[in-house]
Amino acid sequence: MFRSLLICLLLFTCSVHAAGELEALIKDAERGDAEAQYDLGVMYDYGIRVPEDDAKAVHWYRKAAEQGDAEAQYELGVMYDYGEGVPEDDAMAVHWYRKAAEQGDSWAQYNLGVKYDNGEGVPEDDAMAVHWHRKAAEQEDAQVQYNLGFMYDNGEGVPEDDAMAVHWYRKAAEQGDADAQTKLGLMYAKGEGVPEDHVQAYAWLSVAAAQGHDNAQKANDIIAKVMTSAGIAEAQKLSREYLEAYVSNAEK
Repeated sequence: MFRSLLICLLLFTCSVHAAGELEALIKDAERGDAEAQYDLGVMYDYGIRVPEDDAKAVHWYRKAAEQGDAEAQYELGVMYDYGEGVPEDDAMAVHWYRKAAEQGDSWAQYNLGVKYDNGEGVPEDDAMAVHWHRKAAEQEDAQVQYNLGFMYDNGEGVPEDDAMAVHWYRKAAEQGDADAQTKLGLMYAKGEGVPEDHVQAYAWLSVAAAQGHDNAQKANDIIAKVMTSAGIAEAQKLSREYLEAYVSNAEK
């Protein structure tokens, strides 16, 4: 739901309701404007300019969702998922996640994949979980890319495939995800899905360690024991390049 909070913070500085008149927003929502209904739902969801009220948030999300607004459908799914403003209902959460996911909403696709993964609101189905995780991962969501890499790495819902695991770990690693950087480094260290390469392993693990990943630092200390001084120097240079390209730029 962090997405909605960010949208809402922008709403009152640059939206079509730039005058910030709550009354005008309510009138637009009552007239059936789906965007206004969604915006009003976010406001009640987070208590921005109005008292926080989950039931009213659900009311306005539903109004917009029933008009096909994907973001409202996603948020309504979340409300059912966590029992906020409505009784917790996994089947209804799946219903609204699916509506949004089919319109290309990456967060809904991810959450729908989780539902299939856990068998919540739908029969457990690893293949469907992978299907929706892949849909979200293709939209450059680093966390989903990492999860998909993990599924290929461990053969969860798909045949185990080290090369595909590396592919998705790399996608997430290049967006600055420390868990993915650690996994990618370990794949290089073991030669799984890629040729064994201690320089690459050390470089990626160093990048993850620089972001505070404890396991990455421990793994790097082990790898360093089998590397030459020249190899370590090369890896340190490469890690600085990766830090600049895949962490510093991601933070800008």
